[in-house]
Amino acid sequence: MSKVTVTKLSDAQFRVSGELTRNSISAEPLVNKHSQSNHKTWYFDLSEVSRVDTAGLAWLIHSFAELKQQGIRLELQNIPEQLQKLMQLGQVTNLFE
Repeated sequence: MSKVTVTKLSDAQFRVSGELTRNSISAEPLVNKHSQSNHKTWYFDLSEVSRVDTAGLAWLIHSFAELKQQGIRLELQNIPEQLQKLMQLGQVTNLFE
């Protein structure tokens, strides 16, 4: 198991790496960690996500909702195929477009 890591690359660009699974995600919301940004859109690069499950998708949706409350849009980049399938099954693909 590889714990998920969120690395801030710039004020609006983040790299998510590791596993986005129920065993690896933190209960701590992303917004509390990185809320010092003036940008209206944040970008999550998911190219280094090795595995994802429904809890990982829920974490992304929760992050989306938290950021939306602050007027920040979340856009996902390099979405792994496994996550794309979960997003399609959950009919949430349009949230991150």
